[in-house]
Amino acid sequence: MKKDSVQNQCIFHVFDGLREGLSHFSPPSRVALIYAIHADDPIRIYDPQLLLHGHEPKLKELYLDSHAWRKADFDLTKMKKFEVQHEENLQLAGLISFGGRSRSIAYQMWFTEHHPDMCSTGPTERWLEHAVWLLSQDMANADAPCIGTSGYVLREYAGHAVRDYIVDKRISLIGWDTHIRVYPTLDAVLGISETFEEGVWPRGILAFVEPCAVEEIRFIARFPELERPQLKNYKHVRKLLLSVQNSIRRLVSDGKSIIGIAVGKMPRGCIIADFRSGHGFLRLNGDLICSFFDGRFHSSTRKAKLVQVEEILLEWQNESNDGNDLFKIISNIVHNAQEERYGCTIVIDLNPAPINISGQHLEHPLDLRRESQLALAKALARVDGALHIGKDLHLHGFACLLDGYAVPGEDRSRGARYNSALRFTNHHDHIMAVVVSADRPVSVIQGGVELTARCEWKPLYGYIATPPTLDTYIRRSE
Repeated sequence: MKKDSVQNQCIFHVFDGLREGLSHFSPPSRVALIYAIHADDPIRIYDPQLLLHGHEPKLKELYLDSHAWRKADFDLTKMKKFEVQHEENLQLAGLISFGGRSRSIAYQMWFTEHHPDMCSTGPTERWLEHAVWLLSQDMANADAPCIGTSGYVLREYAGHAVRDYIVDKRISLIGWDTHIRVYPTLDAVLGISETFEEGVWPRGILAFVEPCAVEEIRFIARFPELERPQLKNYKHVRKLLLSVQNSIRRLVSDGKSIIGIAVGKMPRGCIIADFRSGHGFLRLNGDLICSFFDGRFHSSTRKAKLVQVEEILLEWQNESNDGNDLFKIISNIVHNAQEERYGCTIVIDLNPAPINISGQHLEHPLDLRRESQLALAKALARVDGALHIGKDLHLHGFACLLDGYAVPGEDRSRGARYNSALRFTNHHDHIMAVVVSADRPVSVIQGGVELTARCEWKPLYGYIATPPTLDTYIRRSE
C-alpha cells in the first residue's frame, strides 16, 4: 500500500508540474497519462480533466483490443537504471503525445492539447519527453521526500524545451559540430526584447549563424574583428537594431558578437530572432519555433485562429460559395487589429439583406474583395463603434452603435465593446460579432453567448488514489 502511495505521488507531481508549465507556455492546457508500471499490469489512465474524452474508441483499439503496446523491441530488465526508450507521438487528432519505456515503469504515454495557434509542436514534444524521463527517474528512486522536485523542474521548463528542440533540429540540419551555444543565444534574445531605446520596443531581425558559414553571407557592412559589439551588451545591440528595422536588412551574429549588417538568404541552420515591438518570433531555418514576449517564450503565433467563425461560415457556405472569402476578410481585419494593438468590433451579418444598424452608413458599400477597400476597412475599424459586414462581402457601415437589453453572462470587467456585442447578438438572428480587445484577446459572440469562452478547470488535489484502469474509464464514459 505504501509503495502504491509513493508511485501515485510521483505521478501527481510530474503531472501537476507539466500541466502548469504548459499552461504558461500555451493557453490553459490539460494533461493526461496512460501507463503500466509492470509489463503484465493492466493499462491505467490518469485524466482528471477529461482531455481524452471522445478518443475512447481509438484508445480501446490501441490498448484493449490489441496487445502490441506491451511488446518492446528489447528486454526491459537489461536496461540501465535511468535508461528510457522513447515511444513517438500517437498522432491523435487535437493532441500531442510522447511516451517511453524503462525498467521502473514499463510503459507511459503523456498527452496534452494541440492548440490551433501553436508556432510548432516541437518544444511541447520535448517537454513531454522530459516528463517521461523524470517520471521514470522518480519511480526508480521511490524516494518520497524528493519526488516533488520533478514538478518544480517541469513548471519552469519553457526555455529548456525551446533549447532542446533547437539543438535537436540543428543537429539534424548541420550535424553535431556546431559552435553557437543555444542557452546564451536565447538569453540574449529575451534580454534584447526587453531593452528600450528612447522609450521604444525593438524592431528588426537578428540572425545567428555558425562562424564557418559567415563567408556565405552577403554583407553590406561588416565590423572589424576587434571592434565587434558583444552580444551580451544588450543595450548596444538594441541600438544597432535601429539600422535594420522596417527593412530587408538584418544584423548577423556568430553567437558572441555582432559581425555586421547583411541582406539576402541566410545559411542553413540559422537561428532568426524577429523583434516586432514588444514581442517577436524565433525561427530556425525559416520555420517558426515559438514567440517571445513579457520576458518569456510562448507557443502562440499571436494570431487568433477564429475557429468558431470558420465553423459557422462553413455551415452557411452550404447556401453560398463566399464563406471562405468572408473568413479571409474577417481574419485579415482581426489580425491587423492585433498586430497594431487597437480594439475593434466586427458585426458579420448573414441575413439575406443587411439589417439597419445605427452608425455611419456608406453611399456605396465597400467591396472588401478589393485590396484597397479592405485596407480602408482596416483603417475605419480604428474609429469608435463597429464595422458592419454583410454576406455580400461588402462593408455597409462603420462606427456602428450596438444596443440591446441586458443579458445573463455580461462581464463588467470586459468593458462596453464586449458587453454591447453580447446584447446586440442576443436580439438579432443570423448575426455574429468578433470583438478584438486592445490587449489582444479575441471573442466570437453569437446569440448573446461568447463562443470562445474557456472553462475554468477544477484545481487538482495534492493526493490521488490509484488511477482507474483504461477499461473502467471507457466503460464509465459510455
